[in-house]
Amino acid sequence: MPAVPHYSGPLLTQSQAEALQAARDAGAAVWNGSLDLDRSQGEAQLDADAWRWNGKRYPYAFRLKERTIYYWDGDAFAPVSRFSNSLIKLVPTRWGVPTFEIDGIKMLPSENDSPLADARRKVALVEPRGKRVLDTCGGLGYFAACCLEAGVAAIDSFEKNADVLWLRTLNPWSPDPDAPAAGGRLQLTHADVLPAIAQRADASADAVLHDPPRFGIAGELYSQAFYEQLARVLRRGGRLFHYTGSPNRLTSGRDVPREVEKRLQKAGFKAELALDGVFAVRR
Repeated sequence: MPAVPHYSGPLLTQSQAEALQAARDAGAAVWNGSLDLDRSQGEAQLDADAWRWNGKRYPYAFRLKERTIYYWDGDAFAPVSRFSNSLIKLVPTRWGVPTFEIDGIKMLPSENDSPLADARRKVALVEPRGKRVLDTCGGLGYFAACCLEAGVAAIDSFEKNADVLWLRTLNPWSPDPDAPAAGGRLQLTHADVLPAIAQRADASADAVLHDPPRFGIAGELYSQAFYEQLARVLRRGGRLFHYTGSPNRLTSGRDVPREVEKRLQKAGFKAELALDGVFAVRR
């Protein structure tokens, strides 16, 4: 996909906006804290009607909503959200690292740990160091970030939703394929992995990370046919982690993780339940 520069301005939540105002009201000349979702710490200079950060002036922001992240759009602080076919929104967490929602449904776990720490545990199962990894549904890129951190040789990531890709450009925790730290190892493609995988060569991946939307939204990414494609592109002995979540069997009437486990076994994997998904090895 064409390079899209990452946003480098301040990100505000309700608590940051209130902290800036409180420091000004207390007579402070500066405020120390994070304006990039706890990625780093910095200093803002406080004036009566505005504050300065990295050499630029910004107005104080009032009446910001909870559970919302705001960015400077050139005229005002605007929420990091879009509505195309669905309402998609970057959502703050107490860990700093944000999650996101589609139509109010949280897409990444964040209740008991940072979404990035959660991703790190899952990525560790496929042991990405020195490997070629296929990342089927890139989302905010936390799987890719953990693979880069772990020394992956190359990671090929697909993301179907253009609005999710836009969120990535505003999220300081999402890896930038063009950043020096990526070293050219991350290829991010705006495409649906379902047709794209058919064009990939046999045994072209050493490991696969599969984090599809829930079954009710994207059932085709849980299908026997798709799992057979995953088996085809993954070399023998290659590892796979498939996120399924933990849907309640009493309300859904289905045991999705067990269904996934059985389909993967039929496709040529040795599979077992692990974390909140299924871990498998290509036989």
